[in-house]
Amino acid sequence: MSVLLLLLSCDDKREKVTAPSVLLSEKEMVDVMTDVYIIENAINHRRGKNIKVTNLKTKGFDEVFSHYGINDSIFLVNLDYYNANPEKMKIVMDSVNKNFQRIQKDLKSKK
Repeated sequence: MSVLLLLLSCDDKREKVTAPSVLLSEKEMVDVMTDVYIIENAINHRRGKNIKVTNLKTKGFDEVFSHYGINDSIFLVNLDYYNANPEKMKIVMDSVNKNFQRIQKDLKSKK
């Protein structure tokens, strides 16, 4: 999530960005970004415990993108598109955060 937040905060371009040729719907973007967020948090957790994470990010992202039938280029172009549309990106990020909170709550209740 830190990478996504960095990308969001560094985006000063307010020019109109045309929709990518493969436009992910808000729901699809939420789903992909939720999974990316989970991978990033898992990696950060492992790093905090000094567990080797070599290639984990690449493999994790490749798996997520493959699951959704996209590649990293399609994801990044869509990320640029949503970043250029702050209202849409806010909706997406609010949903991602809600998904992640729900997942955390579900995991805690299973302990």
